Amino acid sequence: MSGRVAAIIPARLGSTRLPNKPLLRETGRSLIQHVVERVRRTSRLDPILVATDDRSILAEVESFGGRAVMTSIEHQSGTDRVAEVARELDVDAVINVQGDEPEIDPHELDRLAEAVLEPGAEIVTLAAPIHDEATYLNQNAVKVVVGERGRALYFSRRAIPWTADPVAALQAGLVRKHVGVYAYSKSTLLRFTRLAPVELERSERLEQLRALHHGITIRVLDTPTDSAGIDTPDDYAKFVKRWMSGAKETR
Repeated sequence: MSGRVAAIIPARLGSTRLPNKPLLRETGRSLIQHVVERVRRTSRLDPILVATDDRSILAEVESFGGRAVMTSIEHQSGTDRVAEVARELDVDAVINVQGDEPEIDPHELDRLAEAVLEPGAEIVTLAAPIHDEATYLNQNAVKVVVGERGRALYFSRRAIPWTADPVAALQAGLVRKHVGVYAYSKSTLLRFTRLAPVELERSERLEQLRALHHGITIRVLDTPTDSAGIDTPDDYAKFVKRWMSGAKETR
């Protein structure tokens, strides 16, 4: 499918659980550099930009040869920050790659790029199977229920679809965990960020419910890969351990 798809990576310093997150560098590289380098492994994404409201992040990205754009400090979400940058780009679609996903799978990003360029596509995202009951019940793990042709019916922090026999449902592959990366057609992204938040979105703290409320289609691609986002000091410590172990194996 022809067309131009940008990757935009929103990044800010204001994380309460992990201060200065994009600039952490216990691996010898900043976290934002790890994310950019993963996205550079794709074959379909151009340009690759970091969207930030902090000049220290801008300087860091430029120090390793990346491209960054300063955005307004008034944005309430990373999606709003991405839309500000996308508005000025000559592209057909945009993938919002979270700035705390240093292990995102480049192949899955290319799949998203191909899918969002299909006629009529509005938003495309990923979901991975849940196989353990702890994740199924964990409210920090967002679940998604999918209908015909892979269209999302609902997202929730609660255990959905509810089942009287969760073990059987998990074994049958009926439960999916949302992997929080989104591909938008450019027009859909700009439309979405003009819409006011809705009650379901506020209740669940999930902005994708705003899209569903307004009839925007979200297509869900199944993936075996559930990339680990970095939200806490423990998440970061585990990533550093994995990365350092992998670096040693390739020496």
